[in-house]
Formats: sequence, structure tokens, C-alpha cells
Amino acid sequence: MADTSFDVVVVGAGPGGYVTAIRAAQLGMKAAIVEEKHLGGICLNWGCIPTKALLRSAEVYENIKHASEFGLTVKEFGYDVKKVVERSRKVAKQLNGGVGHLLKKNKVPVFDGRGRLAGPGKLSVKKDGKPVADLTAKHIILATGARPRSLPGLEPDGKLIWTYFEAMVPESLPKSLLVIGSGAIGIEFASFYRSLGAEVTVCEILPRVLPVEDEEISAFARKQFEKQGMKIHTETQVKGLTKAGDKVTAKLEGGGKAWEVTVDRVILAVGIVGNTEDLGLEGTKVKVDRTHIVIDEWCRTGEPGVYAIGDVAGPPWLAHKASHEGVICVEKIAGVNDVHPLDTGNIPGCTYSRPQVASVGLSEAAAKAKGYQLKVGRFPFIGNGKAIALGEPEGMVKTVFDAKTGELLGAHMIGAEVTELIQGYAVARTMESTEAELMHTVFPHPTLSEMMHESVLDAYGRAVHF
Repeated sequence: MADTSFDVVVVGAGPGGYVTAIRAAQLGMKAAIVEEKHLGGICLNWGCIPTKALLRSAEVYENIKHASEFGLTVKEFGYDVKKVVERSRKVAKQLNGGVGHLLKKNKVPVFDGRGRLAGPGKLSVKKDGKPVADLTAKHIILATGARPRSLPGLEPDGKLIWTYFEAMVPESLPKSLLVIGSGAIGIEFASFYRSLGAEVTVCEILPRVLPVEDEEISAFARKQFEKQGMKIHTETQVKGLTKAGDKVTAKLEGGGKAWEVTVDRVILAVGIVGNTEDLGLEGTKVKVDRTHIVIDEWCRTGEPGVYAIGDVAGPPWLAHKASHEGVICVEKIAGVNDVHPLDTGNIPGCTYSRPQVASVGLSEAAAKAKGYQLKVGRFPFIGNGKAIALGEPEGMVKTVFDAKTGELLGAHMIGAEVTELIQGYAVARTMESTEAELMHTVFPHPTLSEMMHESVLDAYGRAVHF
């Protein structure tokens, strides 16, 4: 008989769950994980990783289009959608196997099935309705993630109206596409399909695309997307979808006008819903608010011994937030002395569109709303030698400082590789750096990172290269 008694059992093996289980094992706790579908969860299998593989194919294709600008001759080029998707799936499969290896290496057993609370310190595991195991644990951590949100009248059918699941594995490239929602997921798919030649329309109910980003960055992004040929409608609502044959007609309303758009496919990217169903929460003190489990700063729910992390526990809905949250949770359980609650203001957000977008901390508007007096710096990609050499001169780095203390309140970027650059500012915020430390930091030349330095200098009237 397999051992069924543990210190910690984690329900869900996504980037939050498997990292949590491994960290618990490292801390000397007897840990297990329960997963009914895929090791690595949505992120690894159907989200973060395979979408980046798709976007990489689109990026290479874009570079080939401009080969002549680099003095290169490419006589014939094209793409095979099936092979593009096949590569993406191979990447996901490879990493899925890697997660299994890591769990085995750390002696964390995996129970294949759906976990459900079955009383204090108890968890039942079933697969296809059949019992797998009855587990006991002092601490049960729910890391069940989330799924795409559906809206009345806009329900996905998996054929003409897609969620990100179907959008990731197209059998052929649609000639025209409507993306409903312009957050990170919607814009990434809009970029992918536009790069491969589809006519893309983006519909956003809010006043601007990428609405969680700084307004200046959002406006810059919209100009770049429209320059690439995307049609973008903000403050516009999709009132209904009508399917006819192999087409979908969307009824749009915005700005006092109403019109229709007919496309081959629709991608619904309007947020997520927490996976809280069938977890045995009934009769417990676990509270659910708008499909997400309510937790305190240590990820504890209202039920003793039950915790929640990641997407199921609320925003920001990011894989790296889930992982870090899980580490905090088990370190607190283990009594680690220097564990600190999660500061969501230090969590960077990234959108892997063309151009890329990344940010950490407060936007300029949010900082003003909090009453800060500001110093704001900006530096354009066109002023950076490496950006010009790369043939990527479109972009900007923006920094927001507290004028009184020099605290870095926020950093916002758009352009090539900013999803890699943003971590520099994330480290600065975590270390509570001021403008003085950032100014005195030596940045290597020639690099894109030099723009990070120049943006800080610009906030204090000291920019050199622009």
C-alpha cells in the first residue's frame, strides 16, 4: 500500500502547486501532490510556455520578412501551421516530463486524480469517479488554478468561437479573426495571428488596450499594433455572435454606433474563473468571493489547516506569483524565520506581443492617485545603439519615482526584450533601491539595459544620450 499520511498535500500541480510541494520537501516535510490532468498545469501545458513557443515562431517569421534590411537574401519562405503547433506541443511535453522528474527527485509522490476535502485533515482522491486514495495531512494547500471566463451570448464552442485552448492548436490559419478582450492573453494571440498574415480585429470594452498597463505605454502599444494592420476598437461591446457555415458575425456597439464584423474565428479572452467547484468546500469555513478563494497574507483560508495559492486565490493571475505564494505558504508553515508576506507591487507583469510590454509597481496615474509627488523619466529605444543595431528602434522605458524619497514607485517598458529587462527593476524594488543606487549602477555597453539607466537619469534631468 502506498503511504497516505503526509505533513502537506498540495491539490494541483501547476507552477504554484509543484513548486510548493518541492519547497515543502526541501524543508523536511513529508509532501504529496494531487493532479487530475497535467503536471505543470495550464501554464506549462496550455498557457505560458506553449504560447511563447508559438510567438517565437511568429517572431522568426517576422525577422525573415525583413531579411533584406540586414543584407540577407531569402528567396522563398513560408510556414506550416501544423509544424508550428507541433513544435509548441513538443516544448510543453518536454517540460511536463521535467516536472515529473523534479517531483521524483524530491521524493514527492503524485496521486493521479481529483482531490476533494473530506473532513478536517482529510482529502479523498478519485479518478473518473473511482477511488484512488484517502489521504490525511496536517496542511492541505489548494492550487487548482483557473479556466477561461465565458460570457452570456458569447459562449465558446471549440470550433468557430475559441478560448486559448483552441487558439493554441489551430489546424489551419484563419484568414480573419476577432479577439474579444485586449489583456495579455488576447493581445498575444492577436500578435501571433497577425504576424502569420491573418486579418485581426481586437475589441475591448475599456477605454484602452492592455488596460492594466501605464496609460502612456498602452497608447504606444496601440499605435504599434495598428501600424502592423490590426483593427482595434476600444470602449466597444460585443452584443452577440451569430454562426453561419464556417463564419461568425459579431454585433458591435461603441461610441453611439452599432455595426457588424464577419470573421472566420473568434477568440474569447475576457478573463478567468477560479476552479473552486467539487473541492468539498461545502460545510467548511473556506470563503469564495467571485469564484476565488479568500486568503490572508499567509495564504490561509478560514478553515484551519486549509490554504490556497495561485490563480484560484485571486490576482495577479501570473505563474510566478503562484510559485512565490506557495513558497511563502509552506515556509510559514515550517516556521522559517525570515519569511515575508507577498508584496504584489513587486511582481512584474509581461506581455509577449510584438512589441513586448513589461511593468512592475505603480503606473504614473496610480502613483498620482496615491498622493505622491513624482519625478518621471523616459528614454526611447531610438536613442539606444543596441536597439538600432538589432533593427528594433521602436519602444520606450519609463520610470516613476517618489520626488521626496527617491523610491522607485514603478517601471514600464515597451519594445524588444523588455520582458527580460524588467527583472532589473523588480530587483531594485525588492531591495528598496532609490534613484541614487540606480544612477550609480554601471550598465554594460552596448546593451538594451542602458536605457534603464538613462530613464532613471532622465527623471532627474540628467539623461545623456537623448
